[in-house]
Amino acid sequence: MANYPGAGLRLRTDLHTHSTYSDGFYSPEELCRRAKANGVELLSVTDHDTMNGEEEKRAAAEKYAIRYVSGWEISAYAGESKIHVTGYGCRRNEAYFSFMRERRELGFERAEDSIRKLRQAGIYLTLEDAKARRADPDSPVHTMHIAGAAAAVTGKTPGEIYEEYLAPGRLAHSSVGRPTPEQAIDCIHASGGIASVAHPGRITLPFGEREEMIARLVRYGADGIEAVYTTHTVEETEYFRSLAEKFGLLVTGGSDTHVEEDCHRIGFPVFFPDERLLSALGIV
Repeated sequence: MANYPGAGLRLRTDLHTHSTYSDGFYSPEELCRRAKANGVELLSVTDHDTMNGEEEKRAAAEKYAIRYVSGWEISAYAGESKIHVTGYGCRRNEAYFSFMRERRELGFERAEDSIRKLRQAGIYLTLEDAKARRADPDSPVHTMHIAGAAAAVTGKTPGEIYEEYLAPGRLAHSSVGRPTPEQAIDCIHASGGIASVAHPGRITLPFGEREEMIARLVRYGADGIEAVYTTHTVEETEYFRSLAEKFGLLVTGGSDTHVEEDCHRIGFPVFFPDERLLSALGIV
């Protein structure tokens, strides 16, 4: 304990939230207001594939007396398996901007691919319809922007559209231009940050293959794993904590809140980072 400068520091933390800068429902200020009301003391806003709005996010956290660490979540895939990677403490340097330019352009191509496929199901919309769903016109188009646009012309909810048409294995799913988790780790490291494997319990691989995938990413340079996560069971949380210990990984945690509903609430599950993580995040 005493080996770390923050020994004994205890901060209720949520390192996985989303704002209107990607596919979240809340502005940074509303997100921080809710975080404060839920007892959160350290927050990261990990918007998908962008760190746009960092100044606004940091100012909102300061307004509500919440410690803040920069973050983002890269929507990476290995084949058809979603293996997202969160990055913390990154700088928006040339490595970041180069990666972002590529993500934005490939995101448009991927959206057009999904939109073409939706027409096979009789759902007609355009790329401009999906773009219009973005609160930030500089951000990439995400799957949920397409889902929102499709919902508007079908009467279904965005969630229903995603599950029926856009989820991996469904008619309109597209893998065009998706970065690999290794590319995500490279960009995060080149941007000066630490990389954590997000929601490992949601990786759609058989048990043994999933553990080998995590081991492969550790060998490649992953720094952490999100053991504490909204939909992880108690058993899964303990299992991923044991993997973190086995591989020497940092343990991260977060709610993955886009909107507070059902099981998603900012600051839940309750997560207190250890001193090693706080040090790596530059909090102490």
